[in-house]
Amino acid sequence: MTNMWSGKLSRWFFAPVLLVAIVANAGAVDLPDFTGLVEKYGPAVVNVQATGNPDAQASAQDPNNQQDVPEIFRRFFGPMPQPRDGGTRISMGSGFIVSADGYVLTNNHVVEGADTVTVRLSDRRELDAKVIGTDTQYDIALLKINATNLPVVSLGDSKSVKAGQWVVAIGSPFGFDHSVTAGIVSAIGRNFGGADQQYVPFIQTDVPINRGNSGGPLFNLSGQVIGINSQIFSNTGGFMGVSFAIPIDIAMNAVDQIKTSGRVSRGMIGVQIQNVDRANAQALGLPRIGGALVNKITPGSGADKAGVQLGDVILGFAGHDIVTSADLPPLVGSSKPGSKADLRIWRDGKTLTIPVTIGKLPTDKETLANAHGGTPAVAGNALGIVIDELTADQRKQLGITNGEGVVVTQIVGASARRAALAPGDVILMVGRKPVKSAGEFNATIKAAKPGESVMLLVRRDDQTQFIALTVPKVE
Repeated sequence: MTNMWSGKLSRWFFAPVLLVAIVANAGAVDLPDFTGLVEKYGPAVVNVQATGNPDAQASAQDPNNQQDVPEIFRRFFGPMPQPRDGGTRISMGSGFIVSADGYVLTNNHVVEGADTVTVRLSDRRELDAKVIGTDTQYDIALLKINATNLPVVSLGDSKSVKAGQWVVAIGSPFGFDHSVTAGIVSAIGRNFGGADQQYVPFIQTDVPINRGNSGGPLFNLSGQVIGINSQIFSNTGGFMGVSFAIPIDIAMNAVDQIKTSGRVSRGMIGVQIQNVDRANAQALGLPRIGGALVNKITPGSGADKAGVQLGDVILGFAGHDIVTSADLPPLVGSSKPGSKADLRIWRDGKTLTIPVTIGKLPTDKETLANAHGGTPAVAGNALGIVIDELTADQRKQLGITNGEGVVVTQIVGASARRAALAPGDVILMVGRKPVKSAGEFNATIKAAKPGESVMLLVRRDDQTQFIALTVPKVE
């Protein structure tokens, strides 16, 4: 009896122990060893220190002053104590050597506004650096130090990066030089959707990176740099498991242009776009949600000359599928001005291919006038949007010279309120038909059937956007 229970107990007891041992051994085999990578390429990673006027740097580098980046996104750099005596401000970041004769790559926001930049090498030498050129939208800065026979990184192909791959970051978080952290690629092609860096399809990782890592390299397991650590997703400014790197392909394209011409040129086709939601897709007859809906076209641009129309949905560019509107700007921006590409678009229930010539993106932002209001209200449509005619002065301020558009003066319908329409908005089109008067607008809406989706092209300040509203059923 004793032997029988003894045998059972030993099976019950030793089987889990054996299983744990097997799992532990399997885990040890699967986990990568980063020591060789760090020993070989770690010496090419540098610390970057920038000093300058505190007022100039405050606007350029204070994460709380980044108006074009959503509040929760934070660029990260080293401690920057505000001087009490009005002296210089010091910021610290990371960088890496891309050529043995002293070219160093880092983030623009690390050195922006700096009077002097110093690079500290792995052998503890500190050398003055010259800023060869920068680009704000790519957040790239190319530095040059006076040295030779320097250790350099190996550059990889960021287009081959896939979610789930192991990656390693080396940098100077909080000033601790050559700190090594690791994680995986969480996603690729991330875009923040704002004006700032809309041309960068970021690599998202869960690598622990903090202040001071900015500008440092992101390596794959082969020891190749695939990205430049640039921003984090954080409420506190510290590591929360969501960080973003600039693909090295985009960064080196910028470097080549800076070396050649001193500046970075980007392509443009001259459209303003928005995402396609379920209501838009239904109204446009799209079989699925996706693509980039064109809500504004720049006169004389490549898209205008190619025959792109308001309400077109761009489904593909140069052989690449456009899943969301954020996919398009990086592809167009990285195209060479003067080159040609095919646009695959959805129009009136059909898929068309339109060749377009890539233009050059202006460096200065255009400023358009803001306009609101009107006086006598004209009501009488099922959407509950009270509208009025635009005055000649308002048209002049808005730059509307073709007689189109009516202005919203009041919102009384639930559907329009849910769509976030507001007084002062200008409605330019209903569906694909331009609207030139309040009476024309009301008549067009009256012709729509209850339950039918109606597309409105709405202008607010200098932005235009298609909004789909459902015509309510009459009780």
